[in-house]
Formats: sequence, structure tokens, C-alpha cells
Amino acid sequence: MNIVEEALLFTCAGEALPGIIAWPAHLHAANTAAGSANPAQTGREHPASFADAAVSSGKEASCGVLVIVGGPQYRVGSHRQFLLLSRRLAGEGYPVMRFDYRGMGDGGGTMRSFEDVSADIGAAIDAFQHHCPSVQRIVLWGLCDAASAALLYVEATRDRRVVGLALLNPWLRSEASLAQTHIKHYYGQRLLQREFWWKLCSGRMQVWHSLRGLLHSALLARRSGQTGGAVATRSFQERMAAGWRQFSGRMLLILSAEDYTAKEFLEFAAADPGWAGLIEASKVRRIEITDADHTFSSRALRLAVEDATLAWLHTLPAA
Repeated sequence: MNIVEEALLFTCAGEALPGIIAWPAHLHAANTAAGSANPAQTGREHPASFADAAVSSGKEASCGVLVIVGGPQYRVGSHRQFLLLSRRLAGEGYPVMRFDYRGMGDGGGTMRSFEDVSADIGAAIDAFQHHCPSVQRIVLWGLCDAASAALLYVEATRDRRVVGLALLNPWLRSEASLAQTHIKHYYGQRLLQREFWWKLCSGRMQVWHSLRGLLHSALLARRSGQTGGAVATRSFQERMAAGWRQFSGRMLLILSAEDYTAKEFLEFAAADPGWAGLIEASKVRRIEITDADHTFSSRALRLAVEDATLAWLHTLPAA
């Protein structure tokens, strides 16, 4: 794999954050040569030799992928997924940067939730473009609440540099949607399992405990959409829907067939009026990976995600 990895530090609100850029090797060589020949140049000024290398590399060099981390994770990712994804994409010509938020991994500052990382994402995009001046278009790639953070970022900033969103098993949780998902996908499946009925008939199952869980879920599910009244601030689910709706670029939605977060996402989106029609929009390519768990933990599942991401990246317009 002909790539180069380079570590960097950048700042967000006065805190130092670490990043790793995976470069296609020829692009890194051109950048190094350009920097040596033009020591006063900044990353945004496009020295001629580097610009020529970017043009000869095709549209991939101008499209950078920023991997956003879902919590609690850091820039390597579970099963080294983010590291391996970055190397694969860079090997195909796409510069990739992964980084730590403030308060996560090696990032300075206090820990924050996915709802409060838009400044970190913006600072990472700035640093990415500064160090890799061929990158003019940005794709945000995120799993779970990192996918949610990507949508919240484009909703809050309308950053025109972002031309694509790759969203994997987005986090859209509410008490009601979780309850609905449990009723439909957990309790419904349990009733079809021989082991459930064997435990029930043999007295090994705590029947009242299970019934209380089912009734609690049913009551929560009934509350969906019945809270009423004016709300001072929008929920993160509403802001995600707004970001999805207003985003003018392309979107890749990858869902795990055996993941409750993915199932809950679909349940919420189907039931909430604010999400009506969003998943079916023409700008969205939706892929469901059979037998996949939440983090795509096997090598085969990881490769399926990488293949789907690459195939989609190749469809993005050059400008």
C-alpha cells in the first residue's frame, strides 16, 4: 500500500488536538517538495508543483475524507477500523484525516458530547486543508453518534466545503424510539424462539420481570409525539433532520442489518414527521450490510464498509 501517514497538532478553542493524515504517497512527495521549494507558502496558497501533482492525480486528490470519531472512541477506532479505513482510502488516492476531539483520546480540554463538537470538526477541516492543499472538497465519515455529529455540523455551519456525508448507523435515540425498537425487534423475536417458551414452561424465566419490561416499553412508546407544548430549544433529532434536509451534497447511509441502533434509526425516521421522505431522497445512497453488528467487527464486514465507501466516493462529482 503506497501511502504515507503524518501526525500533526492543531488547536480548537485554545486546546491542542492530534490528527493523523493518511496521504497517497505521490501526493505527499509533491507536498513535501513544494514546501521545501516555497518555505514561506502556507497550505492554502497552492504552490505550482503541488497543484500540478494534484491535477495529475485526478479528482480523488481534491476530495479529502475527514473521519469523525464516535464516543467513547479515539482516532484509531474500535477494531482499528478508522486507521484501516484511512489507509485503504489513501491507497486509492483519497487523502484522509482522523483526529481526537477535545477531551477524547489525546485531545486537550474537557470531554464533550457529540452535540457539542462542531467547533472541533471545523478546526479539523481547517487543519486538513492547511496541511493538504489539494483538498478542496470534504467528505465527513462517521459511525453512530459521529454520524449524528456530522449532520449537526452541517446544520449549524452550512459549510460549503463539505460535499458528502457518509453516515453509518446514525444515533437517533429517544426513550420512545428505543421502546418501540425493543417491542418490535426484541420482544417480537423472543416470542418466536423455542428457548423462550422452554424457559417459560420450565419456570426458569422470571415472567413478571419480563412482563414489567414489556409494559414499561409499551408505555414509553405510547408517549411518542404526545408530549405537546412549546419547546424552547430543538432536540438534536430535529437538528439532525434539518441538517439532512438542507444539505445539498451527496449522502451515503450504511446500516447494519443486526444492529439495534440502525433499527432504532429506521423506526424513528419512519414515525417522526420531521424525517418524512429524508431517507428516500435521491441524494441518498442506502446500503444495508447483512449480518453486520454495530461496529462491523469482523474483517469481512470492515472490508464491505470500505468497498461501499470507495464505490460511493467514486460517484462524487469532480467539482
